[in-house]
Amino acid sequence: MHHVQLSDQAYEKAKLRASEAGFQTVDEYVADVLLSEVGPQTEDLDRLFTPERLAHIDRSSAQIKAGEYYTADQVREHFGKKFGQ
Repeated sequence: MHHVQLSDQAYEKAKLRASEAGFQTVDEYVADVLLSEVGPQTEDLDRLFTPERLAHIDRSSAQIKAGEYYTADQVREHFGKKFGQ
């Protein structure tokens, strides 16, 4: 477990806020505030899946199922010609 040092003034303010918020200890309060600021360990990616992006994914999936796609060899050939490799 790690420890964080606070100035006396910051500790007293955190102690008051912890008490007002119903936390048992200042440590619990500071941890809660910190986690609410920096977020959980894993990023919530749901915000990236907008209706527009989901529609694009659905269209792309339908094209692939219909056989409208490039093979890996076709992609390599295309970029090989494009970049002279």
